[in-house]
Amino acid sequence: MKLAEMIGTVFGVGLLRPASGTWGSLAALPLGWVLYQIGGFPLTVIATVAVFFAGWWATTRITAHGQDPDPSRVVVDEVAGQWVALMPVFYGAMFAGVEVTRLWPGWIAAFLFFRLFDIWKPGWVGRADRRHDPLGVMLDDVIAGVFAGLVVIALAAFYHIVIL
Repeated sequence: MKLAEMIGTVFGVGLLRPASGTWGSLAALPLGWVLYQIGGFPLTVIATVAVFFAGWWATTRITAHGQDPDPSRVVVDEVAGQWVALMPVFYGAMFAGVEVTRLWPGWIAAFLFFRLFDIWKPGWVGRADRRHDPLGVMLDDVIAGVFAGLVVIALAAFYHIVIL
């Protein structure tokens, strides 16, 4: 397997069926946890940026001679977007000085809302997706991750202000 395929498919995760995007998002969860354990919030930010640019490069290579601008096997975009959605959880754990798994409701919300926005493609997510180019492939998931992250923040605020 070529390097671009390994990166784009996240070492073959994108070949799983059905719903390769969901498999990519699921794979991002333990990978994100490992990164956080190794280097905390700073490493997760650096890794997310690195995965974005590596994914852009890999998607450019994979789609260079094909007719499909967003092949379903390319799921590196889901990994980058899922990590963006998890940033409030990673930051919250660092800020509170607690184990990141203690914020498990945030993990669930980040996953569910990221998948919702990635599939639904509202507003800027759909706009990026309609670019039909490698940058659009990566951007629509990052923007979906931002939307999901904002929902995670809102839910956490609601919980801490209203419920507690």
